[in-house]
Amino acid sequence: MPLTLNGEEFYRTSEACATVRISRTTFLRWVREGIFPDVEHRDRRSWRLFTGNDLARLKAKVDRIQKIELSENQEE
Repeated sequence: MPLTLNGEEFYRTSEACATVRISRTTFLRWVREGIFPDVEHRDRRSWRLFTGNDLARLKAKVDRIQKIELSENQEE
């Protein structure tokens, strides 16, 4: 359930990850490896707070399809 602060809705890490269907561990690895930029907002405990825009960016990353080029030897 989103948290409302100053009229804006925020989601905690576990909620955001569940919404886009990835594990919290995967998200944290993506941040650590620079695959996904960290979110801008934190609560008083320094826990991440995701905006709707953050969720959309994360969802786009999860849904991204990457084409892998095969070498000539792998095509057979």
